[in-house]
Amino acid sequence: MTVVDTGPTADAAGAAEEQRRSSHQPSTAEALRVEPLLGLEWSAATEQWGGEQDATTPAETRRSWLHRAPEQQVLALYRTIHEADPAAPAPWWLRALAAGTLSSRLEGYTVEDRVAKLLTARTGWVYVPWGPDGDSGFWEYVPSERKLTAPGVPTTLMLTDRHTGWIDVIRVHPSEADPAPVAVAGLADLRANLARVESLAP
Repeated sequence: MTVVDTGPTADAAGAAEEQRRSSHQPSTAEALRVEPLLGLEWSAATEQWGGEQDATTPAETRRSWLHRAPEQQVLALYRTIHEADPAAPAPWWLRALAAGTLSSRLEGYTVEDRVAKLLTARTGWVYVPWGPDGDSGFWEYVPSERKLTAPGVPTTLMLTDRHTGWIDVIRVHPSEADPAPVAVAGLADLRANLARVESLAP
């Protein structure tokens, strides 16, 4: 019997096409289309859902997709967007989680809530919720403004991924100044030195 070679079978042709597609590298034009889509996705992920302007603690601002979606899904999306845009806005706890210095989102919330409990029990501290989408806000010690002779910025406390004490303080200063943040070695250190923080001068 004579066998006639009719060329690749349908299965073989399909396998060849699949291999061609899987080895295809995105062109520059395709990459330019993908990155804006990532940016839009991240913007939607960090968008608040209203009411955050009236928040008096960080817990009251946890209304975005970042706060509600499964933690590993949030982390995966952040790592993707960070590769495309290292300056993409994100809360301190997510940056720390991606860096491996924080164990979980819940741990970050716990730090925020303990700081809030300490500061709301003191006179003069005000939580400022606004900032870039995804940001966790900051605290201002309003009485420190009395030490200024011109418009300026009160003593400010913020959460940070810069170190594992998670708390930075910036002393009261005139608007044109730019003092470096002072690292606080955790909640216990803040509690022990809070009066000193409140007494900082320009």
